[in-house]
Amino acid sequence: MSVVTLEKCRENIRKQLDNVVDFWLKYSLDRVHGGFFTCIGKDGKIYDELKYVWLQGRQVWMYCRLYRTMDRFHKPEILEAATVGGAFLRKFARVSSSSGQWKCAFCLTRDGKALKVQRTIFSECFYIMAMDELSRLTVEENFPKQLFSEQMMEQLIYWVQVDPSGLGRPQLPGEVPINSLSVPMMLMCLVQQLTEGRGQEVAQKYKELGNWCVEQILQHIQRAGTAILENVSVDGSELPGCQGRLQNPGHALEAGWFLMLYGAQSGDKEIHRTAIRNFVELPYQYGWDKEHGGLFYFLDVDGHCPTQLEWSMKLWWPHCEALIAFLMAYSHTRKPELLEIFSEVYQYTFSHFPDAENGEWFGYLTQEGKVALDFKGGPFKGFFHVPRCLYMCERILDDLLENKD
Repeated sequence: MSVVTLEKCRENIRKQLDNVVDFWLKYSLDRVHGGFFTCIGKDGKIYDELKYVWLQGRQVWMYCRLYRTMDRFHKPEILEAATVGGAFLRKFARVSSSSGQWKCAFCLTRDGKALKVQRTIFSECFYIMAMDELSRLTVEENFPKQLFSEQMMEQLIYWVQVDPSGLGRPQLPGEVPINSLSVPMMLMCLVQQLTEGRGQEVAQKYKELGNWCVEQILQHIQRAGTAILENVSVDGSELPGCQGRLQNPGHALEAGWFLMLYGAQSGDKEIHRTAIRNFVELPYQYGWDKEHGGLFYFLDVDGHCPTQLEWSMKLWWPHCEALIAFLMAYSHTRKPELLEIFSEVYQYTFSHFPDAENGEWFGYLTQEGKVALDFKGGPFKGFFHVPRCLYMCERILDDLLENKD
């Protein structure tokens, strides 16, 4: 890509971000009960009123981040959406578990009644992200949002590192403890969130956890560095069966840019090289569909057909993570081959996912790249991966173009 092409790329990304923000501001906010509708059809119609806590937290975080860091989004309607969503989240998301600890629901009714609780940490993770980012915008004496996020974080650390029984999962006789890539990834994301701009005292508080996350993520480099596996044993060895052979290129790429940020911030050059080599370049090499283009959703490291029915589909979020990962890798190294791959991913993504007629992006394509599910939001697709990708890529491109010499 030439400088001129990078400028056109930035212009397109900027327009896409404006379009996506406008879509969600127009259709998503529930002005009656608070929070956000996320089950939104291709033309903006709400097709289900259930509210998913993952997506509520992500949307609050994204609005706050845009409002706080980009001048053109420093608008009252974005602040209003963030604060209304945050109020709904803090009022209804937390439910008491059987152990007496606070869990966050996975799904709520429109008016905030808990409908389903998952036995995982992810609703809590996105609650923490939302509360911490919101605390950077608003100050309320009766609502210590930062304290809420820190208290929930301590509970998460306890569940992950000490005793998971508070999650509510029974210990079954055939169960083998695993290290799932998503857990240390998510905790690393939270460490980066909670420490950003908070000073040395907070950075030191979470330093040990950040190092632990890196160690756990690196365990997923398997087969002499030729594969990233989604699940490994707690001692870092390969697991048997489909679970052990599973690969998720999108997750690996997301872990890659998390590790790049860690390496850049800590000055650890070896981690930075590993992030690019093993978690960015490698997942692209085995995850890119050479016939139809795009990233496969799941793969089996031994070439068996994955058991996930959607394995061959092209989903929005792995492509978002690939765009961030390759553009960040190029910005850190200036290696032209990384920019070439970014360009390939960019061309595929922007020619397949955006909906020029109704706005926003489709999320689920067939292997051949045709729209399979035409809604714009659902139980797992909300206002997060697309705007975060566009936001981050725009900022990286700003930096590249300002320092092009």
